[in-house]
Amino acid sequence: MKQKEEQITQWIEMYSESLLNRALYLVSDKEDAADIVQEVFLVAYTSFDSFQGKSSPLTWLYNILRNKIADFYRNKYKNPVNTSLSDFFDEEGSWTDQSILNSWQEISENSSEKEDFSQVLDECIEKLPPRWKILVKLYYLEDKKTEIVCQEMEISTTNLWKILQRSRLQLRKCLEINWFGNV
Repeated sequence: MKQKEEQITQWIEMYSESLLNRALYLVSDKEDAADIVQEVFLVAYTSFDSFQGKSSPLTWLYNILRNKIADFYRNKYKNPVNTSLSDFFDEEGSWTDQSILNSWQEISENSSEKEDFSQVLDECIEKLPPRWKILVKLYYLEDKKTEIVCQEMEISTTNLWKILQRSRLQLRKCLEINWFGNV
């Protein structure tokens, strides 16, 4: 038992940073990544006896991480954050909140204000459902052409436009609440 605890402690010291970097790359949220890495070490501790040493400990931990990432996204897709068009439109197709048509006030030339806005926008993008977030990043942030995005994501052009439209609506709502409501 003591050897197991010492080995796990050593692995935590040696491999935490590498696992955290990989998890952060895959989930794009530091807190979620840290939680997932913690779960990896819990599984490693409880399954320590099944580790046969045929691969390096890091390879074994990466396999556990891969499974935990899959669980993370599986859970996210089972419990998605839904945005309904009824949040924006009434039964006749008119805007439910006419103030949404008003123009947003200009962001000043102050660079710290621009940085603050960028941070809020990034946070709003991260709140999008995972598939929407990927499409927004590919299309708007990486400036990829429609055909390339559709090919990479294996979706139709119509589906891309619908998702981007819904994403824009959700981003606008998020910015209205988190930026323009607080300015």
